[in-house]
Amino acid sequence: MAMGAVSQAEHQGRVAARRLELLDKVDYRLASTVAEREAIYRLRYRAYLKEGAIDPNDTGIVTDRYDDLPNSWIFGVFYEGTLSSSLRITVASPAHSACPSMDVFPDFLQPWLADGRIIVDPTRFVADPASANRLPELPYLTLRLAYVSCEYFKADIGLASVRTEHQAFYRRVMMRSICASRPYPGLKKPIGLMEIDFPAMHDKLFARYPFLRSTESERRRLFERPKSVPELTLSEVPSLAPISLVGRDYP
Repeated sequence: MAMGAVSQAEHQGRVAARRLELLDKVDYRLASTVAEREAIYRLRYRAYLKEGAIDPNDTGIVTDRYDDLPNSWIFGVFYEGTLSSSLRITVASPAHSACPSMDVFPDFLQPWLADGRIIVDPTRFVADPASANRLPELPYLTLRLAYVSCEYFKADIGLASVRTEHQAFYRRVMMRSICASRPYPGLKKPIGLMEIDFPAMHDKLFARYPFLRSTESERRRLFERPKSVPELTLSEVPSLAPISLVGRDYP
């Protein structure tokens, strides 16, 4: 038993060390230009289509009204300089209550916001299939953005709206299921709601997963918007016609 326990601990230590090492090869970039956003919208489309989450469309992109909210941040995750995955962070609060998960789970989110809670709602979690195959840690490296945002915004609750078959991954990072899967317009598969009580799980989470930690300077760099960059809308970009699809998916 002792040898088994030591071996397991050593294995976990090696995994943790590798994830920390991989962070040196990962660049999180806020998508603030038309070209950066278009690349992510097309990545979403490829990823959703491969997983059978959507039907083909003529635009080759996936976007929705939440991409342009003032309380949303769209990130590209670049591994060794290549766009490999993406995640959108939307922060809901009593002052800015709109967020993607509100469409499906208002019976949960509305009472939280009425209590004055801050909610981090990560959606549009997609990965380039080729990158995901050669980098098994990519889901963890991508989801790290959600925990960095929870730290920056002092969130009370972190969410994950995911398909049933993906929930085991989120349980490993200390999230729990609170609502069974529900249908969602535009997606072919239902999604369930998971959450983490971030203040209560903070110390345990970062002790188990040191690579999820972040510095104050990194958090500011990621979430403080440059004042010189205007907010973008698809109506300003004739080549990117909006589509009615709103959905999300997770590795």
